[in-house]
Formats: sequence, structure tokens, C-alpha cells
Amino acid sequence: MLVSSRGPVRSLLSLSRRLCTSQPGSPDATRHLTPETNAPLPDSDVKQQGRGPRKDPSDCSVLLFPGQGSQFVGMGRGLLKYPNVKEMFAVAHKILGYDLLSLCLQGPEEELRKTVHCQPAVFVTSLAAVERLNQENPKAVETCVAAAGFSVGEFAALVFSGAMSYAEALFAVKVRAEAMQKASELVPSGMLSVIGRPQAQYKHACVQAKEHCKSQGIEEPVCSVASYLFPDGRVIAGHRKALDFLQQNSRNLHFIRATPLPVSGAFHTELMESATEPLREVLRQVEVRRPEINVYSNVDGKRYMNESHVRRQLVKQLVSPVKWEQALHEIYERTQGKKFPHTYEVGPGKQLGSMLQKCNRKAFTNYAHVEVTTSED
Repeated sequence: MLVSSRGPVRSLLSLSRRLCTSQPGSPDATRHLTPETNAPLPDSDVKQQGRGPRKDPSDCSVLLFPGQGSQFVGMGRGLLKYPNVKEMFAVAHKILGYDLLSLCLQGPEEELRKTVHCQPAVFVTSLAAVERLNQENPKAVETCVAAAGFSVGEFAALVFSGAMSYAEALFAVKVRAEAMQKASELVPSGMLSVIGRPQAQYKHACVQAKEHCKSQGIEEPVCSVASYLFPDGRVIAGHRKALDFLQQNSRNLHFIRATPLPVSGAFHTELMESATEPLREVLRQVEVRRPEINVYSNVDGKRYMNESHVRRQLVKQLVSPVKWEQALHEIYERTQGKKFPHTYEVGPGKQLGSMLQKCNRKAFTNYAHVEVTTSED
């Protein structure tokens, strides 16, 4: 994405300079991009007509972009010395209307944790981490054949793939975060990270929680699986009283652990319905192109096919569970004896690496995290 060998995809710095003379939402920042054919996964058994010889998986890479919840005060400090990073934060200041870099470096934590702030913060910091990776290991960027992002991380993955410009994607993330924050304020709701025993029945547990809510006078309670993380790892989201019920009855429901997440609402459930139209509208305004590498959608774990597919799935993602476990299976599934690509988690936290380890231990042996702080932090 950030090197000349990536073909038509220019550096983020060039996009930043375009933005200085363009308004957010303007197509100018991405006019120079041209679509390319999706690169096949290195282990693909499909006949590659006209594509040339199949790549050795061990010479390829996959990039994973984290989502909301991975943020922490101090992130980005270790990235400022790399090319383009300060300019990226300067552009973010123009688009967002506040000093994102200062918020990332100094907090306060309660402000950084807010949906309206942490989504742009994770997005920008993750793409800044790509700059570090490109500087220290350019081959990892040049040989990348696939990318995936968790929730808002999907926008960063799409920017990396050439499907969206940095500036326009950040503007869309801003609109998305604001709309999700407003939706969160409509009803008391939240999210619960659950690790269950093999006999746990997550959907049935949600039914029981909704019945409890009805007995408490809530007419149309919401409680559903919001994320499939790894085997027996789920996030359940919905009305606050439903989540309280799940916590209080966790032993009977065969939950080993049920931990509230520090988020403001029930993301990836129908309680986010009011946020879909603002996001749909902004995605109509920005330019979207077919990804140049395989990018996998949270909605079904399958790769994006074209521009309209990207727009459609990004909106649907708000009210659909994140199929992260399914996406990892799509990316890393291969026949016995086949090699695995190198995997880089680019952005704050190492949660995606932890999930990969639980889903596919062999793939995890080639995992590395690109640090976003200095060694002293």
C-alpha cells in the first residue's frame, strides 16, 4: 500500500496532501487509484487461469487490523519517527476537528474510550503501524495477499487494500462512530465477553435472557451473539438487564467467564439500526474500489467481491455479528502439509493474535505484532 511496488496505491502522505485542498468526502483523494484483480490466497487450490505460478505461502503475508477495545493511552508514541505518520495525524486533526494525536498519547483514558474517539484513534494508529512495518520489513507489505479487520478495523484493511483512500475512510469512520454513539444512548445496553464450556448454548442463553427482560417490563428486548471470536469464545450484546441476567446465571449457562466490555452500547445487534442510514449515506459519497488483495468481511467471513459489495457489507456489519472465527478459517484453511503465510497484527493490542492462536495454532507460529509504543513504554 505504501510503497511503489504496490502499483497504483500511493503513500498516505500523498493522500494527506490532497486532503489539504479537498473537503472530506471529495473523490479527489482517490482519483488516481485503479482497480486490480484480487490476489489469490497462497494456498488456493482453484486453477489460476492467466495468473502465473502459485506463490509460496511462506513468502506471503496477511495483515490483521484490530477494532474498538484495543485502544490505550500512549498508543502511537513509537510510530511518530516513521515516514508519513505525523502527517496522518495532522490530516486526522483536520477531518475530526480535534487533536487525535494528543488524545492517543496523553488521554484522558475516559475520553479515548468513548466510541466517537476510539474508533478513529484505532483506525489511524493501525495504519500508522503499517508505516512502521513498511519501514522495518518492506517485504511484508509488498507480499501481502490478504487482510482482515475487526469491526472498525475493516476500514483500515480496506484502505490498505486500495479500496478506499485514507482521508475518505477516516471521514466515514467519524460518521460511523458518531452514529453508533447516538444509537448507544437510546437504551441502556452493552456487551459481554463470554468464554463457555463445550456444552454452553449461547443462543438459548440469549433467549432466556430476553424472557427475563420481558418479565421486567421490557417489551422488545435485544440479546444476541455479537461476535464469534474463537471456539467457545463469544461476545453477547443487548439490553443491560439481559446482560445482567447472563452474568448472574453464568454457572447454570455453562459460562466459564462473563466479563462486561468497556463500551457504550450493543454493537453489531439490531440496537444499532439507527446508525445504519448515516453510514450508508456517507458511503454513497466516498469513492470505493474493488480491493487489490483479498479482504474478508465481518458479516460472513467471505472476501469482498466489488465496490457495491463493500458498501453493502459495511452497513450490514453494524447490525450483524462479527464472524471473526469464520474469517480466520477462510484465510488460513489449507490441506495438510501446506505452509502458512506470515501474519502481522498492525495496531494497538494483541487480541487478534490471541484469537488466531485459539483458532489455528499452526498459523500462529508465523504471527508477529507491530508495536505502536516505544520499548520504554
